[in-house]
Amino acid sequence: MDQTISSADANRSFSRILREVREGQSFVVTSHGRPVARIAPCEEEGDGAREEAWRKLMEHLDNQTPIENPSPRWSREELYERD
Repeated sequence: MDQTISSADANRSFSRILREVREGQSFVVTSHGRPVARIAPCEEEGDGAREEAWRKLMEHLDNQTPIENPSPRWSREELYERD
């Protein structure tokens, strides 16, 4: 179960919180009594999700058609087209 902690207390005792998170504890950080964040242990790496996402991205990029004669300079309007 999550332990609730104020943002001020979390700021003052961040090192302790990280130690406890490493041990499996999780925290809900509140600001003015409202929950704003959750600090919880990360999932174990090696589940393959990150590697699979990277592989899919590279595959997608490899299948892109290159732009012929790309403009050497892009204007701000070209970069931020508005519809």
